[in-house]
Amino acid sequence: MAEKDQACASASSCSRESCEGCPSRGGAEGPQSFRVPQNANSNIRHVIGVVSGKGGVGKSLVTASLANALAKSGARVGILDADITGPSIPKMYGLTGPAEVISETQILPGIAENGVKVMSLNLIMEDPEQAVIWRGPIIAGVVKQFWTDVVWGELDYLLVDMPPGTGDVPLTVFQSLPVDGIFIVTSPQDLVHMIVTKALNMAKLMDIPVLGVIENYSYLTCPDCGRKIEVFGKSRIEEIAAKTGLALAGRIPIEPSYSEKADEGKFAQVDNMYIHEAMDCLRKVN
Repeated sequence: MAEKDQACASASSCSRESCEGCPSRGGAEGPQSFRVPQNANSNIRHVIGVVSGKGGVGKSLVTASLANALAKSGARVGILDADITGPSIPKMYGLTGPAEVISETQILPGIAENGVKVMSLNLIMEDPEQAVIWRGPIIAGVVKQFWTDVVWGELDYLLVDMPPGTGDVPLTVFQSLPVDGIFIVTSPQDLVHMIVTKALNMAKLMDIPVLGVIENYSYLTCPDCGRKIEVFGKSRIEEIAAKTGLALAGRIPIEPSYSEKADEGKFAQVDNMYIHEAMDCLRKVN
């Protein structure tokens, strides 16, 4: 027992009883798993996370663009909006609550006009504009409930729109859900290397495959002459992809029509032509 206790970060406070549930404790069955079962009426083939090291890089736009492209290809797709304190997916698709509750453990997701299923806190709150002032464990618990209590049905892909950073929610998703891989979303700024590296290091620590990196807000195409204007500075994404060994899964320009569709609640009509490489990465997921 002493040898096992030494593996614990808080070994001095361990007892036989407390060590029984410690993730550092090995044994015949290996370390304890934190996976939680999906809803009994769900059958989800692949779970894909969309993450970033900081906010404001357009993760939700990338998530919804991937969902649209997958739906257009004939796949059955859902979006789990894990950005609890800043959910935007329902508004992009023109979805409003309340979500239909069948029982305490059976909630139906909203369905966009292109068939993409969506679950978000905004679909279960009475006032979607009310500020969510919750501590991390409560937020993490809600994310797990979106997995265990939502009736997703048959899905080929469930995309998880993560909050920015490497805090409680990404940790909960990586530990609790069978994540097949993630995309890292970034923007062309000097901080980009740090942003990508933070997300990459967390994925490595959690043994989660990184499918590729997607740069958003890459440039703006002049409507008059067609010249590419690098609004946020010169892109270094190819250099960073090469240094980190990540696949470059797309460069998305500033496209005003995408923002207009999102504001109108009609993002289901958007066909983002700049994510073909990301779709190729998804097709490699077993």
